[in-house]
Amino acid sequence: MFIKDYISKDFPCFHLSDSIESARETIEAFGYTHIFIKKSHHFHGAIAKDFLYEEEGSLKNLEHQIERFAILEDNNILDSIRLFYTFDANVIPVINKSEKYLGYITCDDVFRTLSKYPLFSETGAIITVEVPSRKYSMTEIANIVESNNSKFYGGFISMMSDEVIQVTLKMSNENLASIDATFDRYDYRIVEKYYSDEKTDMLKDRFGFLQKFIEI
Repeated sequence: MFIKDYISKDFPCFHLSDSIESARETIEAFGYTHIFIKKSHHFHGAIAKDFLYEEEGSLKNLEHQIERFAILEDNNILDSIRLFYTFDANVIPVINKSEKYLGYITCDDVFRTLSKYPLFSETGAIITVEVPSRKYSMTEIANIVESNNSKFYGGFISMMSDEVIQVTLKMSNENLASIDATFDRYDYRIVEKYYSDEKTDMLKDRFGFLQKFIEI
């Protein structure tokens, strides 16, 4: 899951001497949120799509709107999630340690990769539990699920403060009532359930769950 395995190169990287009009035409053709700027072969920054409609002339006129964000080719694809969220982007530039521009990855690359894993691909129940921060243990959470003969597909911290931690987890559909009771017995508060107590009408919108993960 290294970034370098997902690099695309067909979206051009512009120079400040290029025209805003050409950048506008390119970004409309690709449907991305940002264009990228380089000086020589080195990454200089990104300009959000909206700014391309505020000026005419060369991209030099928009240099004050450049944002500096990129990801290293040796990073894990999960490292890109914060950048997509922070900069409200659907495309991220990829650079090496010398800041040479190498290409880009897209939000779709992340979705396709993560969707292969059981946390997202398997049908199952999703719940969010809350526990005092001093008592948090992902090992204990997994053990509660598995001790009730259900499969633990994975989980992540969805909220964290000094007092409490909330964990969203995915499991198979077996023995859900027993799992709920065990969490209650171990002083976990169930904040949300993404399944019915009758074990029917299970939520199937995996994309919604993945989006929740991306936005953390």
